[in-house]
Amino acid sequence: MAGHPIPHFQNDAGHPVIEVGVKRFMCVGARAPFDHPHEFLDMGDDQEIICPYCSTLYRYNSALDAHQTQPEGCNFEVEVD
Repeated sequence: MAGHPIPHFQNDAGHPVIEVGVKRFMCVGARAPFDHPHEFLDMGDDQEIICPYCSTLYRYNSALDAHQTQPEGCNFEVEVD
């Protein structure tokens, strides 16, 4: 497994809200086979955004780094060939 320049997040646990440390990222829904198309989300000047596929609410938290989430464990690593 390798990193990716744009953080990817997943919501296997079905959390209603996931706090992230970036405003531009990809949502994959849950892990395969329950994933959805990897959706690029950009909060812009807002502090939160809802994924149009899985309805997860992502909230910006400046105390987190680019690959941290609250609750923990929602970071998704993609394989890069």
